[in-house]
Amino acid sequence: MDAIGRLAGGVAHDFNNLLTVINGYSEMLKASVEAGSPAHQIAGQIHSAGDRAAALTRKLLAFGRKQLVRHRPLDLNAMVAGMRQLLTHMVGEDVEADFSLAAGALPIKADPAQVEQVLLNLVVNARDAMPEGGRLTIATSEPTGADAAPVAGVPAPPHVVLEVRDTGVGMSEAVRSRLFEPFFTTKGVGQGTGLGLATVYGIVKQSGGHIDVQTAVGQGTTFRIYLPRCAESVPRPDTAAEPERLPGGGEVILLAEDQPLVRELAARCLRQAGYTVLDAPSAPDAARVCESHEGPIHLLLTDVVMPHLSGAALAQQAQERRPDLKVLFMSGHTDDAVLRRGIREDGVPFVQKPFTPESLTRKVREVLDG
Repeated sequence: MDAIGRLAGGVAHDFNNLLTVINGYSEMLKASVEAGSPAHQIAGQIHSAGDRAAALTRKLLAFGRKQLVRHRPLDLNAMVAGMRQLLTHMVGEDVEADFSLAAGALPIKADPAQVEQVLLNLVVNARDAMPEGGRLTIATSEPTGADAAPVAGVPAPPHVVLEVRDTGVGMSEAVRSRLFEPFFTTKGVGQGTGLGLATVYGIVKQSGGHIDVQTAVGQGTTFRIYLPRCAESVPRPDTAAEPERLPGGGEVILLAEDQPLVRELAARCLRQAGYTVLDAPSAPDAARVCESHEGPIHLLLTDVVMPHLSGAALAQQAQERRPDLKVLFMSGHTDDAVLRRGIREDGVPFVQKPFTPESLTRKVREVLDG
């Protein structure tokens, strides 16, 4: 499983570089032609397919536990409650959805997008297991007393539980034993990728949690996800609307990216937004530009993983020469070695590949203004 996870992460990383180019240029093409024209529709279809491919690579990264995640304190109850309408709509009229949430907040430390992905994947599987209708129960709880006693694989107390239970067809032991294998599916051709539960597995393990599955043929299935309870306070949601701003500017940006197609796309996007771009095909080349350029450099935009010198090491060298230099990292994935280089730390500016021209220029503007 670990070897498969490494393979999945490596494939997804290379795919994200390619998808950055595909999605980026299709978005630029779509914006350059008349709305409603055949070219506009074709560019839209290309971009739509690229988005679906990007979603697939996110599943591969989640399974391989190589996504760069932003763990932060959040209330599990509030997240489930916020998704109630969506989940009820997803299961359809033939399935009765029941929500049984614990009283009070259940703070955990996780990436909110990943928690949503876990819940969505489990609910879709539960729905598909009840083709003739049934009952879906989504519950949260915080075990106490004997119920919270240490169990093999389960986080030490205190912990919280997210439970998704269905009254569907259930599974045999042979199927249950392969449940989290990537690409294993009992669904028909074209009805599933076999990555949904593999993704859930990767996300839960990455969050320090554990999954327990109880099932039997004809008796439904129950997934229980155990997550460590967070001692930090959950910040109150910020309801203030983000002001609209044009993402362009006139600053000088040093771009370090070893993939030529990605580097050309990023440079083109930034130049179209008004920036002066000094592009370098490697970290050592970028370091030399940083040293030799006579004028100001306002931002270093660098890939995380490059030959000879990492993005983090390049950023450290560059900021030693130019203390006021701001840094924005980009990558298709990060593994443990990259995380140890400081990219995962809270507050470190990061843009995930595949990015779009708009998301890149907005993030650049946000870092420059920060």
